[in-house]
Amino acid sequence: MILQAKNQLTLQEFLNLPTGDGDVTYELVDGQAIPKIQAKKFHSKLTRALLNLIEQCCEGKGEVCPELAVVLTRRGRDWMPIPDILYISNESLPADWDEEGACSVLPDLVIEIISPGQTFGQMTAKAKDYLDAKVLRVWVLDSKARSITVFYPDAAPQTYMGEELLTDSLFEGLEFTVEQVFQKAKIPLATE
Repeated sequence: MILQAKNQLTLQEFLNLPTGDGDVTYELVDGQAIPKIQAKKFHSKLTRALLNLIEQCCEGKGEVCPELAVVLTRRGRDWMPIPDILYISNESLPADWDEEGACSVLPDLVIEIISPGQTFGQMTAKAKDYLDAKVLRVWVLDSKARSITVFYPDAAPQTYMGEELLTDSLFEGLEFTVEQVFQKAKIPLATE
């Protein structure tokens, strides 16, 4: 259910909305409060596996946060998405960062996992919006294709599958395969 407003919501109006009923979380998109698709077990296991892999690589180098709203601009308007995972390097974090509110610091990386009902095309458009907002990297995990596509601000996207080693210049020492993510999440290959 979209929380429709007669007028487009500003960021402050969105932040002042009463908390929704139940476990529904909303994102601010085009001036409207849009419900975020609630993660299911499969999605949660992949989030945890990626979170653990990135935390191991980035320990002491920055903050890795699941499901943290981030304040950005999209097409000249306030935008507050909730990526599945975001990473902010220590160099980007101000000493007085308010860890309890929505993140107002530009993340270095956001990761989105395609949920049932979402398409790769929708996530590609969202990745472009993140890059346009000056996020340095966007990873989109497609569980059906068992792939991670890395989107760059200055290069074509690159898709990793199977045992292909994923590395990224943003994360010195980060190396893993997509299959390692699925193994860590205890999600076996589907058998036909």
